[in-house]
Amino acid sequence: MSKTAPIALLPATSLFSRLMASIDRLLIESSHISVRNGDLPRFGL
Repeated sequence: MSKTAPIALLPATSLFSRLMASIDRLLIESSHISVRNGDLPRFGL
């Protein structure tokens, strides 16, 4: 058995990538609401 243990480090996320992830979550939630209401979801921005 090895005496070393791997350390899981989180990758550094930039402000831009967090902003894009937030926009993506909003668009996905909007699509879910549209489908629930029986409408076709809008694609893209």
